[in-house]
Amino acid sequence: MQFIAHPAKNGSNHQSIKTHLTEVSELAAIYAGKIGHGKAGALVGVLHDLGKYSKAFQDYMQLIIRELGANYDPDLDDVDSKSLKGKIDHSSAGAQWVFQNILPIALKAFPDKNSTDQQLSIAVVQILALCIASHHSGLIDNLPSENGAGFLARIKKTDEQTHLKECIQVADTVVISMVEAIATAAFINDMVNKLKLIVSKDLANGSDIVAAFNLGFYTKFLFSSLIDADRVNSADFENPNYSLYRHLKPDWALACQRMEAFVTTLKVRNTVDDIRKQISDNCLKRADDAQGIYSLTVPTGGGKTYSSLRFALHHAKKHQLDRIFYIIPYTSIIEQNAEAIRSVLQRDDDPRPWVLEHHSNLEPEQQTWHSKLVSENWDAPIVLTTMVQFLETLLSGGTRGVRRLHQLANSVIVFDEIQTLPINCIHLFNNSLNFLAEHCKTTAVLCTATQPLLHQVQNEHKGRLNLPEGNELMPDIGELFQQLKRVEILDKTTVAGWSLEEITALALEQMQLKTSCLIIVNTKNWAQALFKSAHQTQQVDTEALIHLSTAQCPAHRKLLLAKVRNRLDAGLPVLCFSTQLIEAGVDVDFASVIRFQAGLDSLAQAAGRCNRNGRLHTAQVYIVNPDKETIDLLPDIKVGRDTTKRIFNEFKGQDFLKPEVMQQYFQYYFFDRSKEMSYPLKATATNGANNLLNLLSVNARNPYGNTPLTLHQAFMTAGKAFKAIDAPTQSLIVPHGEGKALITDLCAVNKKFDAANYYKLLRRSQKYSVNLFPNVWEKLQQQKAIYEIADGEGVYYLDERFYSEDFGVCTEPCAEQHNFVF
Repeated sequence: MQFIAHPAKNGSNHQSIKTHLTEVSELAAIYAGKIGHGKAGALVGVLHDLGKYSKAFQDYMQLIIRELGANYDPDLDDVDSKSLKGKIDHSSAGAQWVFQNILPIALKAFPDKNSTDQQLSIAVVQILALCIASHHSGLIDNLPSENGAGFLARIKKTDEQTHLKECIQVADTVVISMVEAIATAAFINDMVNKLKLIVSKDLANGSDIVAAFNLGFYTKFLFSSLIDADRVNSADFENPNYSLYRHLKPDWALACQRMEAFVTTLKVRNTVDDIRKQISDNCLKRADDAQGIYSLTVPTGGGKTYSSLRFALHHAKKHQLDRIFYIIPYTSIIEQNAEAIRSVLQRDDDPRPWVLEHHSNLEPEQQTWHSKLVSENWDAPIVLTTMVQFLETLLSGGTRGVRRLHQLANSVIVFDEIQTLPINCIHLFNNSLNFLAEHCKTTAVLCTATQPLLHQVQNEHKGRLNLPEGNELMPDIGELFQQLKRVEILDKTTVAGWSLEEITALALEQMQLKTSCLIIVNTKNWAQALFKSAHQTQQVDTEALIHLSTAQCPAHRKLLLAKVRNRLDAGLPVLCFSTQLIEAGVDVDFASVIRFQAGLDSLAQAAGRCNRNGRLHTAQVYIVNPDKETIDLLPDIKVGRDTTKRIFNEFKGQDFLKPEVMQQYFQYYFFDRSKEMSYPLKATATNGANNLLNLLSVNARNPYGNTPLTLHQAFMTAGKAFKAIDAPTQSLIVPHGEGKALITDLCAVNKKFDAANYYKLLRRSQKYSVNLFPNVWEKLQQQKAIYEIADGEGVYYLDERFYSEDFGVCTEPCAEQHNFVF
């Protein structure tokens, strides 16, 4: 009898369980082997679908083949056909086998109940079983919840539900042999010793929270290895050609040659260019250093993108790493940086692209058969993605984000504008990055002109970044900032605040005096109001007026920024009103900047858009405070603004951009917000847990903690809380430019039978998507302005009447309607 894991799309060449389990085992061993845990990966891989050997599941396979078609997804736990009512559990059997067979081995090898060794041996068993049991739902909670669900509930399921005995009896002998060859006392002993390396230092320092977090993070890493192996194998069965493009080692030597050839083309036209060259050369010099966590503190306009790329490429070559990541705060600058990197590395005859841009995920959270087969796993030499996507990979629930986690091992991660890291994620970020650097052969580079003090946060037992002394890539930061000083910040705030008319007048005056002026505000409402106000004065050519905000799709903003740069280069008047999206890394050079009062780091970033290339001897950045501003729901801006007021008072008459002033700013800012750094939660929704760090470590406040289990993390509860607390945005495609045709094509594509084209269209649509907060989404739904590409698909598009060429997405009709033709 052939035991089927996945039915063939056409014909009878189905994938057998034996083939699927052995191949997933091999892949998971490779992925977990990056951190020396290949055998653990192999074991969870070969056991993850053991339950598919049951007659109940095989009957279900036949039903799919006979009635539902091979495109139906048998891997989803929520399958419930009319013929086979209820769920067919095929993920608990392997977990139960681990608990029933390996736990006795562990306890026999480490009989001392009071020893750390026995606790870690139990943790080994628990981690293996947890990964297997969770491989469709996402990591489940270790301790039971109010409804009794949790890890032990899965382990204690009856044999009638899990079919373990039946599966063992009929399973292919090669599968059982693979399991038994790994599941030995020697394996447990080796695993215990390896886990000791993960927790011993923190336990010795009294950091129980960090030690528990590390065990949880290791669990996620192994889980990631299993999930990606399972998804990759499924995709390669569906499309065998996919396998030809996987696991290709980048030719870093070639990349370094192209980088150095590019550097020779850069002209030194002035002092700024000469300093940029010195920064770049210093990064090259330090690229041969050992792996670890580094900072790269360079003033805005210092050429961080090319300098950090030079470091990353040569560092990857030196240490034979797999890939380079750029973690970027905003989607608005992913394309800019990606184009810069491609201009250095990409050639038309290259066998595959060097750069993958991962802007945002338009796919629905619920993965379908076709979307799962083609979903991203960051398998590219250089990946550019957002901080939001990075944090989703570290902290979210489910299987989609965590699938990518193992790719962060054996890599260089460059964090662009690290000061934009959300304050409530600091301890979680620090602990995660420490784990990656210490246990996963990961090098991290924290890039910014305004370096936050992540290595000086107050409570080291919750998560302080391990940034060694001497790991700043620039030798003399103070001197560097003095050399690159091109602007002065002028405090023009008043007691009464500036009115709309007064700010408009100042902006028009600056443009008339200096030809170009950039006004950066804290809210979209103010950006729109100032744009309209300037337009109504009729004192400036409408072509010179530009409005930028995240309500516009990336393709739209790209066009507008290109227009800004072209006018700046041609010496034509430009008056640009923007939200803070333009601050971090956008390469523009205005003669004057007006900035609404905010955090000093934001003011410094705004200053980086002024006199960027040193064309003027000194330029001015005017700081103003609007008379009416609603930012109570924007605590980052509000606390930053208030802290900046304190800095302005204490350092009056001094250079506010000096590194020591910025350091003092962050000390005040971090002290004021230290209680927020562990991701506070509402206790009513999380069984009494007070923060996400607690849920992902000791889980001390869970009332169901009296169990023999070593791991107490509430992974699933934490994953759900992480998304809920941040009021996550939702993407929709907007009818701007090519977006109109893409919407039409997506609505017309046969998703079940043309997954490749569907995914290609979805990727192209990212440039024409906008992320909306729930309140805006609700207003648009009330206006019946949002439509779904197809029922149940979870991909949405916007009615054309609600997209403005000036402002982007509007909650009221703002554009003439043109009907789509399907």
